[in-house]
Amino acid sequence: MPINNRPKLHNATWPGIVGKGDQEPIIALDELLEKTAAARVDGIKFDGVDLGLFEPHVKLDPSDDNVKFIADKIGGYGLEIGTLVAPIWPPDGGSAMGTAQERDKFVEIIEKSAKMGAKLRDQGIRTANVIRIDSATGVEQWAQNPAENTKLIADTFRRACDVAATYGERLAAEGEICWGGMHSWRTMIDTLEQVDRENIGFQADMSHTFLYLLGYNAPQDRILKADFNWDDRQELERGLKFLTDKLRPWTIDFHVAQNDGTVFGSGSHDKTGRHCLPTDPNGRLDIAKDAGFWLQDEKGNPSKVFNHICWDGCMFPNSVMHEQQTWNDILKALIDVRKANGWSE
Repeated sequence: MPINNRPKLHNATWPGIVGKGDQEPIIALDELLEKTAAARVDGIKFDGVDLGLFEPHVKLDPSDDNVKFIADKIGGYGLEIGTLVAPIWPPDGGSAMGTAQERDKFVEIIEKSAKMGAKLRDQGIRTANVIRIDSATGVEQWAQNPAENTKLIADTFRRACDVAATYGERLAAEGEICWGGMHSWRTMIDTLEQVDRENIGFQADMSHTFLYLLGYNAPQDRILKADFNWDDRQELERGLKFLTDKLRPWTIDFHVAQNDGTVFGSGSHDKTGRHCLPTDPNGRLDIAKDAGFWLQDEKGNPSKVFNHICWDGCMFPNSVMHEQQTWNDILKALIDVRKANGWSE
């Protein structure tokens, strides 16, 4: 039987920035690329990286010279580029439900990101056409007027979709409990339905989206029973099946991760699902098996929706991220996911 070689396996670059800059310094892009390129498990390596389009790693600049610089840098490590992350947050960006000026800034960021993405595909180094977004606003602000604020977010996303479509790009709204209008499975679906564009979808993260089950920031949308305990694997799988049945039809991008059932934030990043190392004994997920709820169709066959999957591990201490073994362990977790849920080409 052939060994599964699809989907491709990517690492993320933004964990070197997200949650950094206060207590701990930002980790340079070159170090992240070096660690990614050096990782090996049974002769298998990472195929590429998903790239955050924010400084100090890279400039959000769609000029030919900057795009070539990025392509040469990442390609020089033998890596390809997959999903991009648009830096839609203030002060350079703006809230998707903010003032007219803020919403215009949001759309402008998407246009620059989409233009860069298309040029990177033209360079032959980028193998996907997905750009990750969120509402760039908190849950408390959204909750002041849920109906009107969701309409504003949807309108901004719709404008962003139209801009992205001109460059052949799709937008993936990530399911994190810290983003207003996206903080539960129900609010996420409502937002996506109101956007009503073919080139928008959902980005599932096994850590962030996992907390939809517990109703953080949206108790009325809790999926697991109120007296749930972590020894009840049957109830957990029921919840995961319910969640993925609702959101899998929307899902166009997927992050493998581990979670211990708690929330966490560091630096300026609001609290969201805590990313744990794949070897963390407190992890609540059976990573390879539970990824299958997202990666397999209703008949248990690989859905083949994604040409790559990505490990997302934000807000780990720098001492952990400086260790090569960390990235080998992460690569092994991705390989295990692909063995259980992938396919061969």
